[in-house]
Amino acid sequence: MTKAVLIVNPSSGGESGEKYTELAVETLASLYDSIVVKETEKEGDAERFANEAAKEKVEAVFVMGGDGTVNEGVNGIAKEEPRPKFGIIPLGTVNDLGRALGIPLDPEEAIRMLPHAVTKELDIGKVNGGYFVDVIAIGKIPEAVKNVSAEQKTRLGTLAYFIEGAKAITEDQSYPFRFLLDDEVIEQDSSLVLIALTNSVGGFEKMLPHAKIDDGYLHLVALKGSSFLDKVKLVPQVLTGNTTNADGIFYRNFESGEINSLKGDRKVTSNIDGDEGVPLPLRVQVLPKHLTIFVKDEQASSGFSRAEENLS
Repeated sequence: MTKAVLIVNPSSGGESGEKYTELAVETLASLYDSIVVKETEKEGDAERFANEAAKEKVEAVFVMGGDGTVNEGVNGIAKEEPRPKFGIIPLGTVNDLGRALGIPLDPEEAIRMLPHAVTKELDIGKVNGGYFVDVIAIGKIPEAVKNVSAEQKTRLGTLAYFIEGAKAITEDQSYPFRFLLDDEVIEQDSSLVLIALTNSVGGFEKMLPHAKIDDGYLHLVALKGSSFLDKVKLVPQVLTGNTTNADGIFYRNFESGEINSLKGDRKVTSNIDGDEGVPLPLRVQVLPKHLTIFVKDEQASSGFSRAEENLS
């Protein structure tokens, strides 16, 4: 008797969650004997639903929502053993993990691909007591971006983040950071620090072209420039993926580390997978191939298996 849980955030994607639930249930019913639908009403619901499903030892958990809902779903299953297989039906504004995995960003297409999906092992990150699957952002730009309202995201999509980030660029301010990356200690002033797991950051799919979903590393990027002119010059290089050779960009890949602010008179907070995160210091590490996730068939190569053959 195979069982899957579908977690739906009805407010994601301009409140389009309910629109696609019926199609998702119909599709999953062709793959599993039992489908249970859980709709979120508040923050933390998706994590709780996913954790309950994992403890019940269901075969798979599917999340229909944005980056924040996906993050909660991962946090619900990451600490359990065994972990159910994980699926994403993107509904949000950015959908970074879906982009990195090649999952269709159109919800209907993402649902219809599920019977033909394959499974792949995915690295995730651990940060203090929680987990992340996309990116941690620290600095003036993420502080500004966290003020983007739900109405702005619905109306403008990723442009809303770009507008608020552009406003922050005009401020000539940076923070002094200390990075402990594996065995290396670096002190660096920066207005923006990113710790990413995949190539897609903030909807820009070429920002970290060398980052792979299963390479066993976290990827840290810090903008060195503090003046408005310095930051403007760096933007095209970051967006086109020139993050390892540019003079004004600090880059390292690492397995575990700590990020701290040397500015003791102000609490510096983080943004984790698109939502407000915990304040510094951050203790981070990569958990290699920690989740088994459904991806498009085109992502397959030798060693991957079809979803229909891996339900039990």
